[in-house]
Amino acid sequence: MTKFWLSQLDAVEYLKTLPDASIDMVCTDVPYESLEKHRKVGTTTRLKHSKGSSNDWFDVFPNARFAELFAEFYRVLKRNAHCYFYCDWETKFIAKPIGEAAGFKLRKPLVWHKKSIGMGYGYRAQHENILYFEKGKRRLNDLGIGDVLEFPRIKGKDAYPTEKPVALNEVLVTQSTQPGEIVLDPFMGSGSAGVAAIKNGRCFLGNDIDPKSFLHTRKRLLEIGGVESEPSITASISYGAGL
Repeated sequence: MTKFWLSQLDAVEYLKTLPDASIDMVCTDVPYESLEKHRKVGTTTRLKHSKGSSNDWFDVFPNARFAELFAEFYRVLKRNAHCYFYCDWETKFIAKPIGEAAGFKLRKPLVWHKKSIGMGYGYRAQHENILYFEKGKRRLNDLGIGDVLEFPRIKGKDAYPTEKPVALNEVLVTQSTQPGEIVLDPFMGSGSAGVAAIKNGRCFLGNDIDPKSFLHTRKRLLEIGGVESEPSITASISYGAGL
């Protein structure tokens, strides 16, 4: 029985509700500042709600809060665990030293090759970075996987802004956890990381300040057989993920 717990809070405030050393893996896609900057020069997504999408854009999480965010990531992760942090080339240089100052070691930046060209006016983006941080030392489950992960980006009017492919997150989840362990995403958006976790027998803790994200993710996880737990996250973790 694979459980999930969802919340609707500010990400840092949510993390503060979790016990120390209670999480096996973080996999998250923060709505970072430079994403908003690049969006403003696009042709179809300049508005809060564009004609090309049925979903509203989200508010950014400011770079100035990265220090407290990474400090909480480090605190809630168990001794030997991984943290995957999606970002673009600009945010990569901001997040790396902040993550390291919190105690993480950056193993390397992974590349998500989207197999299509995005917005822009010169050398248009075809990839995104995933910073692969480590707390302590944990061996990946498959040492034969390369650092360029090719999965088509999610398109269409029903897609969430910056929605990530479930198959991409499945690679990260199955590389860095075992069945029954807990995956955390405090910026869950469309719930992609949660679906990847539940599909592969991991438990999931998810949070997003957007109520639409909460309802959408909950529906997705229930549809694939996830079992919603009692509201007390702390109590649920203390009794173990597999219960």
